[in-house]
Amino acid sequence: MTPALDVRDAFRLYPSRGGTAVALQGLSLSVAAGEIVAVLGPSGSGKTTLLRTLAGFEQLSAGSVQVLGTDLGRLGTTARAAFRAANIGFVDQHYSRTLSPNGSCRDAVALQLVLDGADREAAQRVADALLARVGLTDRAGDRPLELSGGEQQRVAVCAAIAHRPRLLLADEPAGELDAASAETVYQLLGEVAREAGATAVIVTHDKAAASIADRLVHIRDGRLVEQSLNGHERALVVSRRGWIRLPDGLLDADLVAAERASDHVVLRPLGPVRAAVPDAAPAPTHTGRTGVVVAQLRDVSKSYGPRTVLSNLSLDVPGGRLTAVVGRSGSGKTTLLHLLAGLERPTEGEVLVSGEALGEMRRAELAANRRRAIALVAQDPALVPYLSARENVLLALRIRGAEDDGEAERALVEVGLGERLDARAEKLSAGERQRVAIARALAAEVELLLVDEPTARLDEENGRAAGALLARAARERGMAVVCATHDPVLIELADEVVSLE
Repeated sequence: MTPALDVRDAFRLYPSRGGTAVALQGLSLSVAAGEIVAVLGPSGSGKTTLLRTLAGFEQLSAGSVQVLGTDLGRLGTTARAAFRAANIGFVDQHYSRTLSPNGSCRDAVALQLVLDGADREAAQRVADALLARVGLTDRAGDRPLELSGGEQQRVAVCAAIAHRPRLLLADEPAGELDAASAETVYQLLGEVAREAGATAVIVTHDKAAASIADRLVHIRDGRLVEQSLNGHERALVVSRRGWIRLPDGLLDADLVAAERASDHVVLRPLGPVRAAVPDAAPAPTHTGRTGVVVAQLRDVSKSYGPRTVLSNLSLDVPGGRLTAVVGRSGSGKTTLLHLLAGLERPTEGEVLVSGEALGEMRRAELAANRRRAIALVAQDPALVPYLSARENVLLALRIRGAEDDGEAERALVEVGLGERLDARAEKLSAGERQRVAIARALAAEVELLLVDEPTARLDEENGRAAGALLARAARERGMAVVCATHDPVLIELADEVVSLE
């Protein structure tokens, strides 16, 4: 039987001033018609590049990709766009870019059906039914920008599946959702795919995707390295050329001998096996602000028209501590961060940073206060795409009027991007861009660091490292760090947990 997807010896190279970045290097993957496959792997491993190649957004440097019996490499730009519109539903990890700010959520979900010639009223009925399945019936008439990030993400999922595509491609569809909303989204994706007999490939860091997947595949270094049928043991993948990647931590040696026994293969290290690399020396401790209240909310309420997001909230944010703000999608976590940053004003109550009331400041004074004392890492890192990772951090320091004494490079090394300093932002993975944004904030040495879902696009290993980094920034630098998060690892690391339920 002809597979629905057939990727053979795929290479994708991105030339840059810092050297050529290899996103895919010899990856091969076959997916049967009607199969649901979850693709896992660390940030920067090539998952998103693979998905964009399947959608026809990216062209391979070498190799081939067959999608639903069509060789995408032989299609021109217009033909690929037409093929995608007719056959593919794509959930982009940058969901806000896929939703028009001018229409309602109902219009956004119904759009592809209308473009395909469906009656407008019938298309809107389909949209309403899908929005109801993800708990957004009461937001159908609102514009996407009026919704929280997690709510926008659910709308984007509905928009991608409304026309019942033959192929469903989803990039981190539940990245910024709480556990209950994530379960709803995965269940919806699985049900729609099964009902339509569609093939689905879901790129994710969330192991909860396994609940709907027929197969889990793991990508590292641009190659398929492991896979497992749901409920079965993970198996290493051996390429046709005999290439195999050993799991991290299994064998830390430069040279090994491979020996074949009667029914198994033995790998034996040649020479000593290295011990684990010790942790880097801790950063200098700055405890001057530890325990001092850096920011306050006094009886703060925030409403958008008739909808109240926050009501009579009072909160003290001390220096030297990591505060996790938790709650379901749409509960006001991002709004709370924006109030502390002075990007929004409360409907009632008072917000103070460093003892100064933000409500009494004009816009120019608020901007000056942010440059001096506050750093915000938003859900969208908002990097300058044509600048390198280092240049993005340097630019932020220059805007703040700070000199760089190697702080930009140190911050990037601290977030694990020492080898990607000169890579252009547009060539970094979503997880790597998120880490650049965190480095940009850390380099500024501010009093108040606000971070919105910092681990949403990171794999478990890098997510844990980012969480530990933020906790250290609070305790060793004396920063007041406030994170909006659903991540249980980050919540566990926090000194204080504020629930907005």
